[in-house]
Amino acid sequence: MSLLSRADVDTGSVKPPLSQTVGYIVVVLIGVIIALVMMLVTKVLKKTSGEDNKKTEMFMTANRTVRTGLTTSAVISSWLWSTALLGSSFTGYDYGVSGPFWFAAGCSPMIVFFALLGISCKRKIPEAHTSLEVVRIRYGRVAHVVFMILCLINNIFASANMLLGASAVISAMSGMHIIASTFLLPVGVTVYTFVGGIKATFLTDYFHTTIILIIACYFSVKAFESDQIGSIGNLYELLKEAAVRNPVSGNAGGTYLTMTSKDGILFGILHTCSNFGLVIMDTSYFIKAFSASPKAVVPGYTIGGIMYFAIPWGLGTVMSSVALALENQPNFPTFPRRMTSSEVSSGLVLPYAAITIAGKGGAAAILLMIFMAVTSTLSAQVIAVSSILSFDVYREYFKKSATDRDVIRSSHLGVIFFAAFAAGFSTMLHYVGVDLGWTLYMLGVVTCPGIFPMIFTVLWRRQSKAAAILSPILGLATGLAVWLSTANRFGGAVSVATTGEVLPCVYGTVASCFSPILYSVLITAVRPQNYDWNEFKREKLALEKLGSDLTTAHHETENPESDSHLQRDRVDEEEAGERSAAVDAQELKRWGRIAAFWSAATFLGHWVLWPLPMYGSHYIFGKKFYIAWVVVAIIWLWATLFVATLYPIFDGGYQQIIQVYRGLRGQQLKTGAASGNGKDAQGETSPSNGSVSDGAVRERKETS
Repeated sequence: MSLLSRADVDTGSVKPPLSQTVGYIVVVLIGVIIALVMMLVTKVLKKTSGEDNKKTEMFMTANRTVRTGLTTSAVISSWLWSTALLGSSFTGYDYGVSGPFWFAAGCSPMIVFFALLGISCKRKIPEAHTSLEVVRIRYGRVAHVVFMILCLINNIFASANMLLGASAVISAMSGMHIIASTFLLPVGVTVYTFVGGIKATFLTDYFHTTIILIIACYFSVKAFESDQIGSIGNLYELLKEAAVRNPVSGNAGGTYLTMTSKDGILFGILHTCSNFGLVIMDTSYFIKAFSASPKAVVPGYTIGGIMYFAIPWGLGTVMSSVALALENQPNFPTFPRRMTSSEVSSGLVLPYAAITIAGKGGAAAILLMIFMAVTSTLSAQVIAVSSILSFDVYREYFKKSATDRDVIRSSHLGVIFFAAFAAGFSTMLHYVGVDLGWTLYMLGVVTCPGIFPMIFTVLWRRQSKAAAILSPILGLATGLAVWLSTANRFGGAVSVATTGEVLPCVYGTVASCFSPILYSVLITAVRPQNYDWNEFKREKLALEKLGSDLTTAHHETENPESDSHLQRDRVDEEEAGERSAAVDAQELKRWGRIAAFWSAATFLGHWVLWPLPMYGSHYIFGKKFYIAWVVVAIIWLWATLFVATLYPIFDGGYQQIIQVYRGLRGQQLKTGAASGNGKDAQGETSPSNGSVSDGAVRERKETS
């Protein structure tokens, strides 16, 4: 796919279906309302549940007690980027049915694999807040700085990728100036993340995910209510006609209805490697894993990863098919011409398809969906960078004895700084002619070099310090060299257009991803390390004491009458913790084996056993097969809606709602469910969503 500079193609011929007022209402007013609501929720939770966001452990890790349901929702939300919604549709427009599939297959196996890393970190270094603390403890400050730079680069480009796509769509839908939307989008995110920390991110993830999935499911039905389409079978016929008008180069038979797509599978390789980097090198994923209770990490990430698959696959398949089928109709926004390369790579396939089947209502729905997507995922990026600046920069290099207040202050400054920097960086990319497509394709070149050195840090005791430091640097240099040289070779020059081509990005990304394995193994072979994993546990990182279940105990109440009770409770807890330590270690190892199994199964299922035989056989979809393909995608999409929205409520959410209600009415909380070392029948920390530790429950009981 050739990516053109914005200046090369006039996209102004399509009149925005909505007014600028609507754009500002969504971006500013709704953003501020959500921020105010989250501020109120944070205050209420502090009053009724003891969740004090002035405590670092609560602000950064939600006291490490988030339950499976909310973890699942947050994992799904973590990949509900505006890029996923827009990119899966434009790859379907370019490559046919293979595009959305490879987009989804490039995400879900990586998310599930992270369950293995997450539970390994829980077992080996339970007090950590960020992945960079793990690197520093094992390899020292030089490696710490190297990985810190790589993680920050990852967060910067990921945020720019989101903002570029979202601002382009908001501008196209409402006529709002693209720079105005770029700078205003992070405002609400900054406010509620500033106040609520990681718990606010989890809660807004849940709310935003619910809205996005409702809209996605709406379009999965609305597409076939249109008189121009009518049914999945009719859509199949329209796609066959579209292939006759505009055959796809590199696809079997030139059709959109095949998995045998040369550019499609190249994108699949590129996207899989890129997303591997975006997951492993994104500290927000580690933060959410550290925030989850030990028994929630593996099921939360596994269920979330598998259910997420349906979103880019289902939505991308339906909406790209709609765009291809109806672009020759008078009500398609660009009629009588096709969409330009610039419009496609800016992510306008999804909104144009929505306008065609639902008019201004469709445009408003897409505007709201993209706003929810970019603010939700941007909040995770903001809290991730904030954690790096507070724990890995301020606490490590400026004030080792930093108190709760000091760390929270630096976290707040980090939130504001990164939100402003991300907007400024995105603006710079826009003015040099870079768009969503370019950043989507080249991301892996800069995000992949640290993947395997980071994995080896957590899972391989032999990787040496020199290997950890040098292999990602050499990998980045290799990837950049291959990317630029192949862009020059195939495009005749190094420019925005040539570096955005699929082939140079594939070569560069694969080189960045896999060359560090060779470098690490060779350098390690010179002088291998034999690291003792127990060294991790000797490092005291948590600002509050962790319980035997790896959750954070609250500070003592200031009520002197309860001090003796709390002291006796803690003695009992310590004795119980010593007795259960061996059992807990075995349980975490068991979860590790489960995570390894599901990681392999998801990769084999989504990337090998399902798509590759279809690619190799040059199979072209028949009508019945295409109908089944779309029906399964839609059912899976609706199932994801129910899992993401209802599971957190049934998995303890209703308990916290009751708890908050009673707290606001001044009633004493019933602690029966929290008795027995604060665990419910499922063995997870209670009450709801694991948000209240034993200390907090006892504190309220003693002081009430």
